[in-house]
Amino acid sequence: MSQGKVLVLHGPNINLLGTRQPEIYGYETLDDVNNALREKAVLAGWELDCLQSNHEGVLIEAIHAARLDGTVAIIINPAAYTHTSVAILDALNAFEGTVYEVHISNVHKRESFRHHSYVSLRADGVVAGLGTQGYQAALEAVMKAART
Repeated sequence: MSQGKVLVLHGPNINLLGTRQPEIYGYETLDDVNNALREKAVLAGWELDCLQSNHEGVLIEAIHAARLDGTVAIIINPAAYTHTSVAILDALNAFEGTVYEVHISNVHKRESFRHHSYVSLRADGVVAGLGTQGYQAALEAVMKAART
């Protein structure tokens, strides 16, 4: 029996991990990140789905679906939509489970427009600047919260 279901959402350009600005985002690919998350989840008895999209509506539809399919937590790296998408915020506000926001880079050390996050208004926790390990930290927080 599953401990619960987690949805990991990756926003625009995250599909380019490993090749896009590796000095900022590192050399791990999106497949590396997703495979490590799935392995950790499965070993702990959790179900985990991953989705990356460069399209805002696809991410919103995935959040809507998560409201109805037993998902208990969403880990989201909204990428550039962090700073622009009230629509993603509204969708997350309609989701009753836990939400963790992840950023690979430390957005607070970057351009000033990256310092504001609409998603943070809904997030139960934010992980920024830990590289791709931030996803692991968020997943661990989800699993730990379920144990308490």
